[in-house]
Amino acid sequence: MSEASRPSVLVVDDKENMLKLFSRILGEAYAVTTAGDGERALALLASREFDVVVTDIQMPGADGFAVLREVKRRAPSTEVVLVTAYASIPKAVEAMREGAYDYLSKPFDPDEVALVVARALARRRQQQETEGLKEKLAAAPDFHGLLGTSAPMRQACAMLAQGAARDFTVLLLGETGTGKELAARAVHAESPRRAGPFVAVNCGALPAELVESELFGHAKGAFTGATAARVGLFEEASGGTLFLDEVGELPLPVQVKLNRALQEKEVRRVGTTTPIKVDARVVAATHRDLQAEVAAGRFREDLYYRLNVFTVRMPPLRERREDLPLLALHFLAKAGRPLEGFTPEALRALTSAPWPGNVRQLENAVARAVAVAQGPRIQLEDLPPELGRSAGGGALPPESLAKLPYREAVDSARDAVSRDYLTALMQEFSGNVTHAADRAGMERESLHRLLKRYGVRSEDFKRSE
Repeated sequence: MSEASRPSVLVVDDKENMLKLFSRILGEAYAVTTAGDGERALALLASREFDVVVTDIQMPGADGFAVLREVKRRAPSTEVVLVTAYASIPKAVEAMREGAYDYLSKPFDPDEVALVVARALARRRQQQETEGLKEKLAAAPDFHGLLGTSAPMRQACAMLAQGAARDFTVLLLGETGTGKELAARAVHAESPRRAGPFVAVNCGALPAELVESELFGHAKGAFTGATAARVGLFEEASGGTLFLDEVGELPLPVQVKLNRALQEKEVRRVGTTTPIKVDARVVAATHRDLQAEVAAGRFREDLYYRLNVFTVRMPPLRERREDLPLLALHFLAKAGRPLEGFTPEALRALTSAPWPGNVRQLENAVARAVAVAQGPRIQLEDLPPELGRSAGGGALPPESLAKLPYREAVDSARDAVSRDYLTALMQEFSGNVTHAADRAGMERESLHRLLKRYGVRSEDFKRSE
């Protein structure tokens, strides 16, 4: 990897031996620049941007706090790792409240340095990716709540706008959860009838004996329980749009009367013979193949042709995967918690999942993840279990990680390694930190610090006698 293509790290320390140590630890993976004091670091920061800055806190002149503040003023996305003696840890914690990513306490293990810098770089990249997604989301076309920049979605929105301009029946086809009601509302909002009512009914949710009354109304005494006359949904939607969701679920006798209502633009309330003129534009939707339903005798052919004047197919998520990150970020923003975004593993799981429930399933998955998330970003484990299993991240399982030296485990599993690796070590050695440190190829105290950092308690793995 060329010097220009490697991530850049600025190391600031007033001790030459520490600068050499950091250069030796980080030099293979990063383009390392060193500064022997805070003033030199400030001059470098004024001329260029770094991916990660590693700085000692205690320095004469401009100290680590001055470096941190200058970094956050000039390049807020640059991550800062502080180096401190054990006695100065409270100062490091204070600096983290000011925006530092993490701290290293002396003496430190070289592997710990490499891991902390790698994770700081990963966080910077995640932030940059999230900011890029936010910019794309802000610039993405929003057709009355229908989001997406993919070709199938752009085509569907163009068709909806085209159909809305003409006052004829629109038939929306698509799997469950693809946004057919949003599409119907978009047709209404784009049509000359936008000032009129939008009335929606799920035909599949209506009891068979009440469907006709709901759609067309009834007269007082028309049937048991009809204690007063009632206006039907066709009349309620007069001057606006009537959305018949899951129209394929209507009983055949009602299909006959619906076809007549569409043809004559009038309805008869149950229990009367007097026709009532209605002026409602119908948008119908179904997840069923209506041609197959016609062939099976479950849907009337004449009604099918009456509805199939202008048809728009809403694409499933699997056909518009490039929209998934934008949609996930959109639902995250709607969820009401100020989370930063998604880890790469979580985003990979979202974009590779099959999504049989489409956009509705995605929204529910993000809402669930927001509810259980403990950190600033949604992790893979925050997502519904079936999504995590489909992610295929490629990392070794924890039981395999425990057989590797620490640096090889980091290389194998990258950002997801730490807690899984440490947990596997503790499981294998029943909480014995000394034996686990020998297997990991690191000092016992270094392992203790890592266990504390990632919240893995060795005592939880000790076997009772």
